[in-house]
Amino acid sequence: MTARLAFILLAALIVCAFALVTSQHKARKLYGELQKEQTAAKRLDDEWGQLQLEQGTWATHGRIERLATRELGMRLPPPGRVEVVPASRPVTPP
Repeated sequence: MTARLAFILLAALIVCAFALVTSQHKARKLYGELQKEQTAAKRLDDEWGQLQLEQGTWATHGRIERLATRELGMRLPPPGRVEVVPASRPVTPP
């Protein structure tokens, strides 16, 4: 009876050891993937910041005015041709 119990306990010990090794391997693998994804997220965050700066540079009023004048040949109309249209009041439903 004791030999049988010892064999069962040995088998349970071996199963637990394999389960421990497997779970540690999975944990290390997942941690590596997490590090990779965090690095990619940081890189994308940096790129997002650079794109926001670039957008701010491309959309400055001076640049838009310069492009309109040089490339599109646009110019301000003479003061006599400018007409100010008053904003209409909002219509309230009856």
